[in-house]
Amino acid sequence: MPSTQTVSKSPAKTSRKTSGQSPRSSAAPVVKKTSAPAKPVAKAPKTAVKPASGKPTAKAPTTVPAKVPTKAPNKAPKDKKVKVVRDSFTIPKTELLQVGELKKRALTLGVAAKKSELIRAGLFTLVSMNDAALKKAMASVPTIKTGRPAKN
Repeated sequence: MPSTQTVSKSPAKTSRKTSGQSPRSSAAPVVKKTSAPAKPVAKAPKTAVKPASGKPTAKAPTTVPAKVPTKAPNKAPKDKKVKVVRDSFTIPKTELLQVGELKKRALTLGVAAKKSELIRAGLFTLVSMNDAALKKAMASVPTIKTGRPAKN
């Protein structure tokens, strides 16, 4: 059963409020509700589990081994954050449309891809090629004038 206590605030300890609220009168007692002190709960005794075999066995003392701080399992070291660099380049409009088509194609395969991810995937493919295949791929790409296109 909760008991109630009356506590009086002394005028010296009250703080002045800066908002538009009126200050409490110092003569009114403040009533605080306190709960009765908590009673300790008795724990149920543990029951011993009997072995399934018919042979009697000696009971081992029931001691809990102390917890020894263990290291976390061998985790792969976190990859350092790769510094990204913003860059711009010139690309023909037809090839930019091909990037859009590749994005749609990747979506049908269940992979959402951004333009930069497609370009990076192409870079990984070029890096994995041998020299002869890389030379052939570079010969098939026409050279274009670099820089910003002229305004019409």
